[in-house]
Amino acid sequence: MEQVSQRINSLAQSATMEMNQKGRDLKAQGIDIINLSVGEPDFYTPDHIKAAAKKAIDDNFTFYPPAAGFPDLLEAISKKFKRENDLDFNPEQIVVSTGAKNSLANVILCLIDKHDEVIIPAPYWVTYAELVKLAEGNCKIINGSIENDFKVTSRQVEDAITKKTKALLLCSPNNPSGSFYSKPELESIARVIEKHPNIFVITDEIYEHINFVGKHETIGQFNFVKDRVVIINGVSKAYAMTGWRIGYMAGPLWLAKACIKLQGQLTTGPTTIAQKAAVDALNGDQSCVAEMNIAFKRRRDLILRLLQDIPELRTSIPGGAFYVFPQVSSYYGKSNGSGVIHSSNDLCLYLLEKAHIATVPGEAFGEPACIRISFATSDENLIEAMNRMKKALAALE
Repeated sequence: MEQVSQRINSLAQSATMEMNQKGRDLKAQGIDIINLSVGEPDFYTPDHIKAAAKKAIDDNFTFYPPAAGFPDLLEAISKKFKRENDLDFNPEQIVVSTGAKNSLANVILCLIDKHDEVIIPAPYWVTYAELVKLAEGNCKIINGSIENDFKVTSRQVEDAITKKTKALLLCSPNNPSGSFYSKPELESIARVIEKHPNIFVITDEIYEHINFVGKHETIGQFNFVKDRVVIINGVSKAYAMTGWRIGYMAGPLWLAKACIKLQGQLTTGPTTIAQKAAVDALNGDQSCVAEMNIAFKRRRDLILRLLQDIPELRTSIPGGAFYVFPQVSSYYGKSNGSGVIHSSNDLCLYLLEKAHIATVPGEAFGEPACIRISFATSDENLIEAMNRMKKALAALE
């Protein structure tokens, strides 16, 4: 008899992982699927980083790591914050985990109590709401609009605050929209948080280096709130290291200690080999980051041009990350001959079955009028995929 806990039963399946698996299953059947669902660079990890991992094996870094991460990696992350963000985090304020998702889970579980409220701007990454749910907190969703590049305003944040508010969860550059908060926009939000000394800001900056607008901006730069800001980041996106599973948090010392305590009971820490590779990623030659960013910007511009040729689609211009988030609701109510498209979930399944392209429904991101398309693939794949999408959508009536 199945007796899965209510805690797990209450969680939703990850929509990105689900659509990615559907695409893989069809591909395994010999169907030519173009996968635009997964948030993963299609580049290989740079050779100098792989060489550092091989050296770590030869140097016998094969024993349990410290729960917070190896000292040289903590130091490398501390220097990265100073060098790239002009932020001062001591190594003791940093905890390395098995991916940024693990870092985020640690922070939420260490910060959020039952019935605490977390303000989450929508569209949001699929895992945010589920982690708050896991911590028995409550999500307070505020909606950005396509007219404002899917960003929320400081007024919206202020209006959402109640006596139960414990945290605001930001993501910039944003997954799924690619929106990028400017320094004035972040400062305006920070001024709201300043007035509420019991509220923390968790800022997910994993797409920091996939940036098409210039200097990355973080809410952690403002001295009047910096002691209540927790930054989540990692090496997955910038260095094409998704499979290495290295993320990190940086924040108040007491919260870092709490995350170490939790991690010590769950995973101990990420693999030693990946940690040593991450040291070289952060300390080594950064030209690979710039080269990948150039490719992503070219692909962004390409897919935006291709989407302009598809009638009845609206999209904002992503300032970072590698997603576009077009509004597709004008196709709702149309028929494919065997059924009616009622939602973005229906449309994504239709595109998978008819056009053999995998995308992710906007419902999972808190914005049911849209779908997420990843452009972390080749120019050729993007051209072919958008051609297939155009034909499939034209067949709806």
